[in-house]
Amino acid sequence: MTKQTILGRVTQLAKANLNALLDQAEDPQKMLDQLIRDYSNNIREAEEAVATTIGNLRMLEQDLKEDQDAAAEWGGKALAASRKADELRAGGGAAEADKFDRLAKVALGRQLQSEKEAKGAEPTIAAQTEAVEKLRSGLDRMKTKLTELETRRDQLVARAKTAQAQNQMTDAARSIDVLDPTSELSRFEEKVRREEARALGEQELAASSLDAQFEELDALGDEAEIAARLAALKATT
Repeated sequence: MTKQTILGRVTQLAKANLNALLDQAEDPQKMLDQLIRDYSNNIREAEEAVATTIGNLRMLEQDLKEDQDAAAEWGGKALAASRKADELRAGGGAAEADKFDRLAKVALGRQLQSEKEAKGAEPTIAAQTEAVEKLRSGLDRMKTKLTELETRRDQLVARAKTAQAQNQMTDAARSIDVLDPTSELSRFEEKVRREEARALGEQELAASSLDAQFEELDALGDEAEIAARLAALKATT
């Protein structure tokens, strides 16, 4: 996977609108768990990309230093050969002097080549350095976003458990209302009251019948008394 692709995914995920994603989710907890897994996987990929890019950058920097050191070394050799040629020429050894001048030119050619290689590597190193900084920045944003996701997930789970407990309490209370034992007692009490009322009614009915019987007996007694008195009257005449 190229570093550009990784960088693009890092940037896209880091800029994801978490609230909008949660609003669209049917099951926010599952959605957050999946996002956390995706982020964790992409963070690992980004870390690998950053490590690879840093490794490549360090190799380029090492090559650059080697080219710079080589250029300095060849420059020193060219200077030494040129001085030797001047020394020999001053002493009358023109042929030997020309040999060291040729060596000085070869050294200068090597110096020039090393400087070109070093200069050519500088833009690449600059680009790699920028890529590393962007990857590191994107990686930091992803890790921050991952922490946010984990915190939101934990909060959501806690809220869900609280809501579930509240719903269970509400359902239990509703069940108690439906099967309220006090309501059963009330119905039983009403039944007892009806039985008591019926007993009172029967008692009143029985009492009224007994009173009628006594009244009838009293009436018979009066008739007997009247008959007796009538008989007494007749006996005196």
